[in-house]
Amino acid sequence: MFYTFGRAVVASILWLFNGSYTVKGKENLPAEGNYIIVGPHRALWDMLYFAMMAWPKKFAFMAKKELFKNPILRWILVHANAFSVDREHPGPSAIKTPVNILKKSDLSLIMFPSGTRHSQKMKGGSVVIAKMSGTPLVPVVYQGPLSLGELFNPFKRHRISVAVGKPISIDRKMKLSDENTDLIDEQLTQAFADLDNEIDPNFVYTDLCAKKHD
Repeated sequence: MFYTFGRAVVASILWLFNGSYTVKGKENLPAEGNYIIVGPHRALWDMLYFAMMAWPKKFAFMAKKELFKNPILRWILVHANAFSVDREHPGPSAIKTPVNILKKSDLSLIMFPSGTRHSQKMKGGSVVIAKMSGTPLVPVVYQGPLSLGELFNPFKRHRISVAVGKPISIDRKMKLSDENTDLIDEQLTQAFADLDNEIDPNFVYTDLCAKKHD
């Protein structure tokens, strides 16, 4: 109930400040069963657009454990289907929790293989979760405002686009070797590049935080 209400509120706020957004390839989302949306993490709100464009499908997502220290924010996160992950020292629960969600509930998963907006390096966790849960990886990219000032600028609305690629299924018999994991990660990286090119061939992602320190 909270997820549905929260989605409506967030969608209304984003539309009020920045208008509508476009979605390419939505037909690539699996019609049945759970799946894992994976994409490069570019903005604090890209997962919101991923979740909105896939509605009425509902999602769970990872959030760093530090966010759960605030009791009010913790309540919101828990009721929005978030679960805590220790990024510095991830334990077995970082894999077990999302696998159980995918196998035992009607929630799909949104995750970022790089784990952060400040790195594009793939870490392979999504491949492990997909294999163990028997769910496909669905590559998705976001192109749009990267700063709050751009997103909530009442005088200038920026174009926001989301593109969805074809699902990538992981063979349950595949060994989780570094080589095999790297091959899937390369597929995802190429899928992200293809989707970016489909939206805008001239798109180049710039990490605003890194740019400030140049």
